[in-house]
Amino acid sequence: MVPSQLSGPRPKGLGVGIGWRPEIADAVERLPGVDWVEVVAENVCPDHLPDALVRLRERGVTVVPHGVALGLGGSDRPDEARLARLADAATALGAPLVTEHIAFVRAGGERTASPALEAGHLLPPPRTREALDVLCENVRIAQDALPVPLALENIAALFSWPDEELTEGRFLAELVERTGVRLLIDVANLHTNRVNRGDDPLKALAELPLEAVAYVHVAGGVERDGVWHDTHAHPVPEPVLELLAELAARGTPPGVLLERDDDFPAEAELGAELTAIRTTVEKAGTPPPAARDAQPSQAEHAPEAQPVPEAEPVSEAARERLGLTQVALLSALVAGTPAPEGFDRARLRTQSLALARKRAGVVAKTAPELPVILGERAYREAFVAYAGRRPMPGGYRQDALEFARELLEKGLPGDSGARRRLWLWCAERSGPRPPGRVTRLVHAARAALMR
Repeated sequence: MVPSQLSGPRPKGLGVGIGWRPEIADAVERLPGVDWVEVVAENVCPDHLPDALVRLRERGVTVVPHGVALGLGGSDRPDEARLARLADAATALGAPLVTEHIAFVRAGGERTASPALEAGHLLPPPRTREALDVLCENVRIAQDALPVPLALENIAALFSWPDEELTEGRFLAELVERTGVRLLIDVANLHTNRVNRGDDPLKALAELPLEAVAYVHVAGGVERDGVWHDTHAHPVPEPVLELLAELAARGTPPGVLLERDDDFPAEAELGAELTAIRTTVEKAGTPPPAARDAQPSQAEHAPEAQPVPEAEPVSEAARERLGLTQVALLSALVAGTPAPEGFDRARLRTQSLALARKRAGVVAKTAPELPVILGERAYREAFVAYAGRRPMPGGYRQDALEFARELLEKGLPGDSGARRRLWLWCAERSGPRPPGRVTRLVHAARAALMR
């Protein structure tokens, strides 16, 4: 593939939108001022779309699939099955584009002769020339496999890689120049990186090719002990809105989207946040979405982009070097191995704890019986201790089972009644399929014998 400098037509008039989540599906349908929605691609089945999403599509609401699992910043080439699923989601939703992250989410395996590890989180690749080479080749592979243009999001991070060679803005600009990929700029992540890593968000905005911006993310977070946590579970703070205004003043973003993933507020509060976002963009001098086609931005008058030369293939040695650095880092974060040289060890401990807590939260949603059996606080404490030294074994269902088995092997919980319930829960879920009535009776009888 020889990419043009900007791949595909620039999205126009998306307007102000919100991240679609099942917990707020009804509210999203009722909220005024929702011009479009974004859905986590891995959370929908293209052949069986949720009824609420189908109704939005029938109303003409644009739906954009947002992937979280490709790991384009990793050392391996993109997985064909994941790409096919993302392509199917784009087709089923009639999406004008798909989005993903500039991140790695797994490391290890055959390339590095080490166990394969899953982060369960988006982690930043090093901003080096060699890592950029690998990322660019991965992006081109993804572009070839997708039926619509791809846009990539800058991520939040709690730590920096040592010996980085590029600023975030320059890293993104060169990625666009070499692949034609578009950008999803998350201004909440720019704020996070300002607090956590000392990055200058204004410098990043100044270095970005704004004509490449597909849309913008806005989200809330919270600061604890000098660390900003990008929670997507708190109101959007003023510094994030200020960065949105700064970006909007520099060029018209085709769309802005509010992300909320947890601790969902009342419908009226969501509506107020959407209004604040729209007002911020309009006050910055950007025409409202309905007027954009009549008042094209300066970027839309830019000269026609010229093709860029075909890139040289990335060597397997380069991928191996990146893979070794990433697996060493991920092992320190999820398996308790020593921190690689040059990293801020305190920040890595903070990141490791954040990963364990996030994993505990996802497992609690996958297996809600566990916090009930153990008690919410006891569950969280026990799971974080378990996750700090045990990499995720493969999927959150399996993670829940391994956690329960470890507790039982240690004779926990101390309360015999809770231990019986945990044993029965584990036994019923250890098979390849849900147990039948006879099996459940046998398990119940065995549990009674443990009294």
